[in-house]
Amino acid sequence: MYRIIGGDQREYGPVSGEEIGRWISEGRLNGRSLAQSEGVADWKPLSEFPEFADALGLQGGPGAPAAGGPPPMHPEAWTAEILAREPQVRVGDCLSRSWQLMTKNFGLLLGACAAIWAISLCQFVPIVGPLLSLVYQVMAGAFYGGLYLVFLKTLRGERTNAGEAFSGFNVAFGQLVLAGFLSSLLAKIGVCFCILPWAYLSVAWVFCVPLVADKRLEFWSAMELSRKVVTKVWFQMLALIVVAFLPVVLAGLYARLKIGASLIPTIEHMASAGPQDIGRMMQTMMQTMMRLSASTVALSFVSHFVLLLNLPFAMGALMSAYENLFGPRTPANT
Repeated sequence: MYRIIGGDQREYGPVSGEEIGRWISEGRLNGRSLAQSEGVADWKPLSEFPEFADALGLQGGPGAPAAGGPPPMHPEAWTAEILAREPQVRVGDCLSRSWQLMTKNFGLLLGACAAIWAISLCQFVPIVGPLLSLVYQVMAGAFYGGLYLVFLKTLRGERTNAGEAFSGFNVAFGQLVLAGFLSSLLAKIGVCFCILPWAYLSVAWVFCVPLVADKRLEFWSAMELSRKVVTKVWFQMLALIVVAFLPVVLAGLYARLKIGASLIPTIEHMASAGPQDIGRMMQTMMQTMMRLSASTVALSFVSHFVLLLNLPFAMGALMSAYENLFGPRTPANT
């Protein structure tokens, strides 16, 4: 039996050699991961244990990338420990940490974001764009689950690469899809009643996908844990999200104001023309919308491009907050 230190710097075990071999094969441990044999006080890298040489060789050697550590061995106990904490989110610290992370790893983080962003361009494909966009929205949890892991591993000083942005298809794929799609759908349903439920749930569930990807929680457990923890720091998280995504917010607002301003002359003309039948009014509005369609698509694409440039910084800020709330307690975040 062994105890190991995961990539999240948490201790796991005791576990069997077979279980450690499985974690190595899944890329969640590597030759540099520290382990301790039962009855032995010293911690050593797994590469120094002869019994794991074959597993490490199949993985690609001691330098192969490791994930953010195995999931909690006792999810219920880990969840209770997280809920018992007094959560803290320092907006300024998260933004500062994200800036440092981005400047030191800009190529890696932008490349990972670009890989996912490029797929989201399916919404601009003529004719089938709406259908492809719907498929992308359903699968968004899997796409962003992998992207979150890239940022988390970079924050933790672990080796990663832009291609791991697609690792969500190999790690809890079904749970990631459910977490991403249901949290988005249920939050939007809240708009039907009032904008406040949508705003609350959109912020409260912000960490459900990372919790599934990083801790392998079941989707509803991840949604509930995210909601309960974030509720305690909801206004701080709202401020962090708004500031981190401010370029996207401003670009989207500009696009909507520009489109709205283009409709004003048509509305004024219809008002000055006197009473009209519904059919005539609808025809006039449809003609106006067709005329504006090209500029609308252009403005939407510009907003989407701003999202690409904003993502490395915004994702870094979110994952910094995630580490504060769900990572191990250190002197910096106690």
